[in-house]
Parts: sequence; structure tokens; C-alpha cells
Amino acid sequence: MQVHHLNCGSMHPVGAPAVVCHVLLVETNNGLVLIDTGYGLRDIAQPTRLGPTRHYFRPALATDEAAACQIERLGFAREDVRHIVVTHFDVDHIGGISDFPEAHIHTTAAELLGAVRNPSLREKVRFRPAQWAHGPKFVEHTPDGEKWRGFAAAKELTDIAAGIVLVALPGHTRGHACIGVDAGHRWLLHCGDAFYHPGTIDGQTPVPRAVRTLEPILALDRKRVRDNHARLAELYRRGEPDLLMLCSHDASLFAHAKSTA
Repeated sequence: MQVHHLNCGSMHPVGAPAVVCHVLLVETNNGLVLIDTGYGLRDIAQPTRLGPTRHYFRPALATDEAAACQIERLGFAREDVRHIVVTHFDVDHIGGISDFPEAHIHTTAAELLGAVRNPSLREKVRFRPAQWAHGPKFVEHTPDGEKWRGFAAAKELTDIAAGIVLVALPGHTRGHACIGVDAGHRWLLHCGDAFYHPGTIDGQTPVPRAVRTLEPILALDRKRVRDNHARLAELYRRGEPDLLMLCSHDASLFAHAKSTA
């Protein structure tokens, strides 16, 4: 499968380094698959959909960064996107799903429960129902114990294509997941917001203070986030030559992934 690395949402958070919204566009024999979407065209046209946090994160909301527009520039049609697999339901990860109304939206059952079906008070404040008001075709998955690279709670999404794996990693949100994609010459593990900065997993690169402060504030379960950091750092230290670990917002990881695709 050919994988394109897209930045679908440059952001300039107050007091923090500029970040990206790292989205994967995967060409499969069953059409196109998106891993996350970043911000969408409706967000750009109506920024109030994003809620008050937009004033802190300060997204550029540039039309040319929307996944729908980048896909068309690559020579595809929006209708070619058959499936979207989301790491979680924060606005900077699912804002673009409304640009692909016929696509099936794949997520964990826990995330769908916490964001859409039975959110807690804190989750009601966090998530934005406008993002799914168009009635998307949700497909929920319960990772059922298949092991993948040491993670017990994983599920291969064979209904989409061979070589796409959903790895449950709750903590940042109730049903947060990482997504593994077989890109041929290597596997990509898109970790979403399970970590924000490469220093978290390599143990060497200094993590900016703003990142260290923000990450626990946004975590639904701080202990689980710390445990996830340890698990991901252990995987990184193994140095598996056919695996590249990514996160959603670090610009340097995005640039490296794109240049070596």
C-alpha cells in the first residue's frame, strides 16, 4: 500500500512550538483510506464548530490543508475515500469526516461510547457533536486480544484491507487508539495523541515545557498516559528496523516520515 503523509492542520498554540495534524492517506485495493482527517472544510468555513479551545491552539484553518483538497490535488476524488480510521474524537482529528459523507468511520467502541453515545460531563465539554451532526457511518471495533508488536489489545481491520491494525491505547481519551499501517518497506504506527513529542519515547530529545504541561491537562486518565509512554518508549528502544513510530502533532516526525516515504 502506498502511503501519503499530509499535514491537515497547522496550529500555533499560545506559548508552544508550532505543530501539525499528521494524517495518513493510504492507497489500497479497496479504495482510499484516511487515518485521522485533521480539520475539515466546514471547520474552516465555521470556526465556532471547534469550540473555545481554538483560541488557544490557533489553527491556521487553511483551505489548501484540508484533506479533501489535498486528495483532489493528488488526482483522486473525495468519493474515492471509502474508509476513515480515527485515533480519537478530538476536533483536530475528526473535523474532516464531514467532507467524506459516504466513508465508513472506524473507531473503538469505547471512543464511540465516550464521545457520542454516553459521554461523561467532562467528555461533553471536550467533544463537539457538530462534527458528527451529518450522520456518519460509524463502524465500532473492540480489539479482541490479538497481539501486535507486544500490544495485546489489537485488531487487524481486514474488512478495510490487509495491513491495517487498530491498537487500543486508552488514556488521552476513553477509547484512544493507535493505527498500524503496512507501507511495504516498513510499518507505520500512527500513535495519535498517545505522545506529543519524540523526546517522550526516545528519552534523549528535550521535551518543551509547554508540551509537558499541556499533555496531562488534556489526558482523560493521566496514569494510563504515563503507562502508555513507558510502553511506547519500550517499543522504540527495541529499534525494530521495519517500524516507524509517529504522533499526530510533532512537525519533525512529520517531516522525517514524509521525506522517507
